Amino acid sequence: MRKLSDLISTDPAFSSEVLTIVNSPLYATRSPINSVLHAIAILGTNSLKGVCLTVGVRAYLGKALQHDSLRAIWRHSLACGLIAQELAEAGSMSKDAAYTAGVMHDIGRLALAVIRPTEYAALIMTHSGSPSSMLKCECDLFGFDHCEAGRHLIADWKLPAEFQAIVSDHHSTRQKEGPRCLPDLIKVSCRMADTIGFSTFPGCDVTPYADLLGEMPERERETFRVDRESLAFEVSSKINALELVA
Repeated sequence: MRKLSDLISTDPAFSSEVLTIVNSPLYATRSPINSVLHAIAILGTNSLKGVCLTVGVRAYLGKALQHDSLRAIWRHSLACGLIAQELAEAGSMSKDAAYTAGVMHDIGRLALAVIRPTEYAALIMTHSGSPSSMLKCECDLFGFDHCEAGRHLIADWKLPAEFQAIVSDHHSTRQKEGPRCLPDLIKVSCRMADTIGFSTFPGCDVTPYADLLGEMPERERETFRVDRESLAFEVSSKINALELVA
């Protein structure tokens, strides 16, 4: 922990973000935390991985987040990661891997936002109602669509091969029989994020909350017994805390 603290502390901006997040309502500590080492002790190494991932990807996005439509993609990804964490716990899967996969599932779309933010924001506003039209327009604008962009980033960043399936196939609603695998978990999390109001494309048709719960195994339904509005508020509060230093 001390070595990790020393590593983070060498970057004042990163240290500041970690301390801001640990002092946010997301963790609700009783007194202000001013030490990175203390922050690590409170967060734990797994939670700190999630914080580091969030801060790192947001830094990668940079000024692209100034566009509301592109920021909506980022908030959708955070919502997907937070929901995936809860589903993973219900299914005895790794919460750390689930959160990472949720945040990264649309990384290709975020990459396109970094390359040409103004043009891509305009493209989203024009073609948000048709995924197939959107993919074609991405190819026309960039020479490749966001799924291909995501696959390249996953390979470059040396993430597990399973993430290739996540970035390639997260738009599909096909469900596999048997226990959930990570790509299937992210599909469900992505749909849940859309259903509670964190759609990348506001106004598109989404599955009603009750219907989505009805498709889940009993153990997962128990995780989301609260009503749609309560879950949306809880997820929104966590996202807002993670964005405090955005």
